[in-house]
Amino acid sequence: MARGSTRPTSRDVAQAAGVSQAAVSLVLGDKWRGRVSETTAERVREAAQELGYRPNLAARNLRLGRTRTVLLVVPALTTEFFAGVYTGAARVAAAHGFGVVLYPSPEGIGPARDPFGSAAAALDGVIASSMAADALTAIRGDQLPLVMLDSDPEGSLGAATVNLDIKDGVRQVAEHLLSLGHRRFLHLAADIPSWTFVVRARELSAQLDKVPGTHLDTARAPISFEDALSVAETALAAPGPRPTALVCDDDKLAAGAYKAARRLGLRIPEDLSITGLDDLALAQAIDPELTTVRLDAERFGERGMEALLAVLDGRTPPAGDIPVHLVVRGSTAPPGAP
Repeated sequence: MARGSTRPTSRDVAQAAGVSQAAVSLVLGDKWRGRVSETTAERVREAAQELGYRPNLAARNLRLGRTRTVLLVVPALTTEFFAGVYTGAARVAAAHGFGVVLYPSPEGIGPARDPFGSAAAALDGVIASSMAADALTAIRGDQLPLVMLDSDPEGSLGAATVNLDIKDGVRQVAEHLLSLGHRRFLHLAADIPSWTFVVRARELSAQLDKVPGTHLDTARAPISFEDALSVAETALAAPGPRPTALVCDDDKLAAGAYKAARRLGLRIPEDLSITGLDDLALAQAIDPELTTVRLDAERFGERGMEALLAVLDGRTPPAGDIPVHLVVRGSTAPPGAP
């Protein structure tokens, strides 16, 4: 279109494509399937692109009664994991004309101040991590279309639940360490009252119970390097036989455990094997590199947004947990390895 000319309208697109304005609205509103042909839809899209047409989203959203804005509620952004979740959710949202507002709960978990005068008026829906679920009450997010991440499917607040297969990840860790010959374990558990961490503890215990002669102790720490260092040092220095394998709920906990082991003069992995969970960047920054479970954070966010779009459209969201897998590196070896 020539510079200085008026902005193209849907009527211009309709004339260029040889269709009605109603057909243009259906195609550009992504509601054409079953109502116009694929050929017609493609012709409309090509005409809109050639003319440089952009729909008036504000007017369309007013007609639809939608803001096309979604809130993603996560714990405080202390790791890159939830940044990956946001990236995945925002990618899918953008492809469907939605925006995502990221809202970290100020204290990581627990209540949070409502960032909106009226969340119901400002948002179409909410995606929330179970670790920040209490924040939903403050923003009245549980009264909106809601998808819960890492949440118990049997007791979820949401219309849909999306989970990583954490149970299988813990099973892979346990089988790896057991196959190396470890029988004395310490679980450095995240001191957070969240379903995902309950699953980790329960599955680790269940897997170790299958093998006679195993022993499991548990120490709990908030997910921070300093707390992990302090708690792990105390647990490893306790009287009695020392564990040969330390299973951590999070890579950040594992990093703290590394320093605790070295303060006590323990070699990794010769004296103590350590595993994490997340596969954050620091897993390859520490020495030796950390054996950990890789979680696809971006896919997690994508699936969360896909589930919310399905809920908004009255469709059934995709089922099934997102697969995870163990990445074996230098922090694990048979007990007493030279």
